[in-house]
Amino acid sequence: MAAEAAAAGRLWLSACRAGGHWRRLCSAGLLRGFLQPASAVGDAARRRQLAHFTFQPDPEHQDYGQTQKMNLFQAVTSALDNSLAKDPTAVIFGEDVAFGGVFRCTVGLRDKYGKDRVFNTPLCEQGIVGFGIGIAVTGATAIAEIQFADYIFPAFDQIVNEAAKYRYRSGDLFNCGSLTIRSPWGCVGHGALYHSQSPEAFFAHCPGIKVVVPRSPFQAKGLLLSCIEDKNPCIFFEPKILYRAAVEQVPVEPYNIPLSQAEIIQEGSDVTLVAWGTQVHVIREVASMAQEKLGVSCEVIDLRTILPWDVDTVCKSVIKTGRLLISHEAPLTGGFASEISSTVQEECFLNLEAPISRVCGYDTPFPHIFEPFYIPDKWKCYDALRKMINY
Repeated sequence: MAAEAAAAGRLWLSACRAGGHWRRLCSAGLLRGFLQPASAVGDAARRRQLAHFTFQPDPEHQDYGQTQKMNLFQAVTSALDNSLAKDPTAVIFGEDVAFGGVFRCTVGLRDKYGKDRVFNTPLCEQGIVGFGIGIAVTGATAIAEIQFADYIFPAFDQIVNEAAKYRYRSGDLFNCGSLTIRSPWGCVGHGALYHSQSPEAFFAHCPGIKVVVPRSPFQAKGLLLSCIEDKNPCIFFEPKILYRAAVEQVPVEPYNIPLSQAEIIQEGSDVTLVAWGTQVHVIREVASMAQEKLGVSCEVIDLRTILPWDVDTVCKSVIKTGRLLISHEAPLTGGFASEISSTVQEECFLNLEAPISRVCGYDTPFPHIFEPFYIPDKWKCYDALRKMINY
């Protein structure tokens, strides 16, 4: 029996190497997770994932019917289920999605809707997006998954030079607006160089697509459904550290959250704090610390859509508060905080009481063991806020 198990283990490892998954499993730390007891993995994951933020669920929404407790990956699954049920042309494809995906976001969908609507692709991101463009051009709904946002770069040409420009170069005779690209995004506690990146700013420089990042399960489902139904190609980045750490009540039935509309989560009068994805929960803690320790009232804004972003909501807030702090995980130089800062400086110059502050990742590759020092945690944000108040 032991010999058979060993032989099976060798066969599995050989298959992984041959299939191209070996490097990804090892570098992601996923293989270690497979080999450890489930309880040990769960405990370690909780320690890692909750290190630099505390998830704050939204109040339960009663406007959309019955709700169910879901974490973020289950909310994504629910949105995909709703889309496949509503739209007979919708298909989901990507690496390993047929058996549920590495984060389980498509679990059960192939069994429910069939192998012709939920299917695996080769390990070729350029091919995945190119295939999706072709499907979308025929009028069908294409939902592509890139297994990690770090791997989206081989598809960069297809996204930037094909998907984003298809409508423009044909004079709107043809378009691939029914293409949505999903991808796990951001730091996770142990992802290192190739499983922690936040590449939203690369695509923010590309007219013709929309870029969206949710902060919670409720937001994820509503925004993903809006992306799938939007008439423009969309990139939907999912904060993977929230897949299991974020849990709240989510409507079972489909609903939509408008794109390109930021949300004021907390109103305030002294400082405007802007973030998206996981970082929203960091700045919410900073707002509480500022109120408690400094008596400073913070207005907290979740940008939600990176492109095209909600200039009006942010500028109106800054006109009121006179101060702006923007925070994201991606490196400082060329990050999307730079675009927000530049626009606000142009629109609200006479209203500013202090220089705009950007609290972001460092201009280095994303580290492994030094991740706690790299991420823009609440202490870095609080220190920047305190300096703004004392300016």
